[in-house]
This record gives sequence, C-alpha cells and structure tokens, in this order.
Amino acid sequence: MSDRSEREPSESDRPESDRPASDQSPSERPVTVTDVEDAQERLAGVVHRTPLDTSRTFAELSGAASVGLKLENVQRTGSFKIRGAYNAMSQLSGEEQERGVVTASAGNHAQGVALAGDLLDIDATVVVPEITPAAKIAATRGYGAEVVVEGDIYERSYEYARERASETGETFVHPFDDESVVAGQGTVGLELLDQYPDLDAVFVAIGGGGLISGIGTAVKAQDPDVRVVGVQPEGAFHAKPSLDAGEIRELDDVDTVADGIADTRMLETTFSVAREVVDDVVRVTDREIATAVTLLAERAKTVAESAAAAPLAGLLSAKTDVAGDDVGVVVSGGNVDLTEHGELCRTGLHELGRYADARLALDRWPATLADVVDAIESQGAELDHVNRACPGGGDRPNRTPVAVGVEGSGADHLRGVLADLASLDGVSVVEHSLE
Repeated sequence: MSDRSEREPSESDRPESDRPASDQSPSERPVTVTDVEDAQERLAGVVHRTPLDTSRTFAELSGAASVGLKLENVQRTGSFKIRGAYNAMSQLSGEEQERGVVTASAGNHAQGVALAGDLLDIDATVVVPEITPAAKIAATRGYGAEVVVEGDIYERSYEYARERASETGETFVHPFDDESVVAGQGTVGLELLDQYPDLDAVFVAIGGGGLISGIGTAVKAQDPDVRVVGVQPEGAFHAKPSLDAGEIRELDDVDTVADGIADTRMLETTFSVAREVVDDVVRVTDREIATAVTLLAERAKTVAESAAAAPLAGLLSAKTDVAGDDVGVVVSGGNVDLTEHGELCRTGLHELGRYADARLALDRWPATLADVVDAIESQGAELDHVNRACPGGGDRPNRTPVAVGVEGSGADHLRGVLADLASLDGVSVVEHSLE
C-alpha cells in the first residue's frame, strides 16, 4: 500500500492542455488491462454481470446519440465495490486470511469486504464514519462483519483503521488505493465495452479514484479514443486540480450530499493510473445530483444513491460536448435510506420546477382546509403533504398557518395552483418556493 503524501492546499483549475505530461507506458502502470482481465476470471460466478439500460430520455436531454446506464446498483451488495474487495481478498496468503482483514469505508466498500469475507471465510472488521447511512451499516453487519463507527469523515475512519491494522496484524484492505482493488473495479469497464461496443465516452464518479482508474484502464486498452470523464461534487472537488497540477492535491474538508464519494483526495496508486486514463473531470452541485437521482427514479425506474447519480448529473450539466456520441453512464450503487431518497427526489423536483412548498393562512380552520385540497386536485396537481404550522411573529392571531407541498407538471402549472389557492375565500398564500 502507498503511503499518503503530505497535505497540500487545492488550487484553481487549469486547462487540460496545461497538464504536465507523463512518461509512463501502459505496461509500466501499476494496473494493466491484463490485471483487469485476471480479476474478471477470479470474479466469475461471484459477481453479477450487471445490465446496460439505454435511455432515449437522457440522450435527448444531453444531445448524445445514445446513453447507456451501467446499473451497478443491482450488483451484489448494491454496488460495484464487491468486485475490488473480492479480487484483493482472494489473493491473500493463507496466513493473511487467518489473521483477518480490516478496512475503512463510507458504506459500499464495507459491504463488499463483508461479503467477500463471508464468501472466503475471512474475518472482517469495517470502520465507518459517523455520516454513513444506517442502511449501509445494517447491511454490512448482515454479511457478518464487525462494524466500528469512528470519525466524523472518512479520513478519520481511515486513520483509525490503519492504526488498528498495525496493532493487530490484520490486513488493511484499502477502499481504492490498491492495485488489486482497482483491477477488480475495472471489470465494470470490460463488461461495458462488451455490452456497448460503439462507446465514445463514459462518465464515472470519482471519490478516491479506484473505479474510474479501473474502468479507464479497461476501456483505453481497447480503444484509446474513448473519453473517460470523471464527475465530482463541488464540495469534494479535488481530482481536476490534482490532475492539472500533476501532483496530488488534498482538500481540508468535504461538504456534499454524495457521501459515497466524499473523499478529500486521490492516493498514489489511483492518481498514477488516473492521470493516464482520465480525459476530464467535471464539477456538479448537490442540487444537480438530486435532480439526477430524481430522473433516474422517474425515467429509468432505478434507485440510485447520490454518488451513483453524479455521473448522470455530469452528463446533463452540458459541461462536456457529447453531441452525436454513444455515452456510457456508470450508476455505481443503490444503497440509500428510503427517507433520504425521498428527500433527494423532492429536491430534484424543486430543481425541475415541479414542486412547490407554500405557507397558507386560513380562516375557519379546519373547514377551509377542504377547499384547499379541492382546489389543488381540481388543477390536476398532487398534494404531497399538509401540516398545521407553528405560528410565527408575522402571523395573524385569528388565522391558522398551514404548510403544504404540491407536485405539478411544471412551474407554470404550479403558479396556476397557487393563484387558485390565493383566490379562495378565507385563504391567503403567505409565501411559496416559486418566488
């Protein structure tokens, strides 16, 4: 395993043409396509060959000739991570397997290591940060691993797990910065090429860089002209500054809804590979990610966690020209709490102009509430929620404040609904989110 380099501040982006050149040949890289092909043999019968689902909607929205969604959210454990974890752990010596393994993870790698441990009869301990969704922790324990919650972000969990490994003799299985892990993740790329032979570009989320390094290694070996585009949230945007500078840059902190890619940096192995196989990295907002989560649920009928929706957000951001291209989008996982998924979809609907929150003031509570419901339904809109709100300093004492959430077909439709509500006798629209 590579030691982590000293922390450095991030810097502003530089054009891709200004990136320092590398003199690595493909055979000198820490991970080669042969490594990926060997991993594919080890994983035969262990992982699913996940489907590729084409989407005319996303092609039209992006201007691409076609868009194919590589659905790793239906992989075993709900994400691609089992590929790298199993490939690495299956190559441990008998003595290493006997001592057990420990890792740090925001959730999906945890489940991959846990399942691999179960399949290979290796004791596994997983250290997770406090931000890890409860569903991922429960699933990890369900596969038989011991789970230790330590640290507010992944980096703190990582440090704790490395210290534990040095004390106990357990083997540390890195979530991304390991040649065997990268090679295992690269099998996603081999499958994608087989399913989508005319591929022109592929969009992949970047956290620590293991997935994009593996996929890039696989696709570039077959066709160097395929563009490999990384996507990161603006609150964890470290890859492009690093690649442009020709050296690893680390963020002091991260702030993003996409917990699965909330890493502060790439490390030596992934950076060494990524600088050779990644063509560009685009930045997206959390609200763009939420919109992508929403569109995947509505149009592709698939549940994606926020990190897994980031590549689609990158494609739809129009920051990369894909006109006329056949584009792959890796939907890397679907492990998300249902309440969180609902909140993300509500945010996405807001961004699409199809959801409005409104605060009303009603006379004759609760009789007038029936008029409110009838007005919303008569307009063909959906009443998502209605709650009696706590009175505020600006509310009239003789009126009852009520909060409603309404879903419609678009902003104009919702404005019509709000206008109807305002015209009702005994109803005032105090404020709304379309303002």
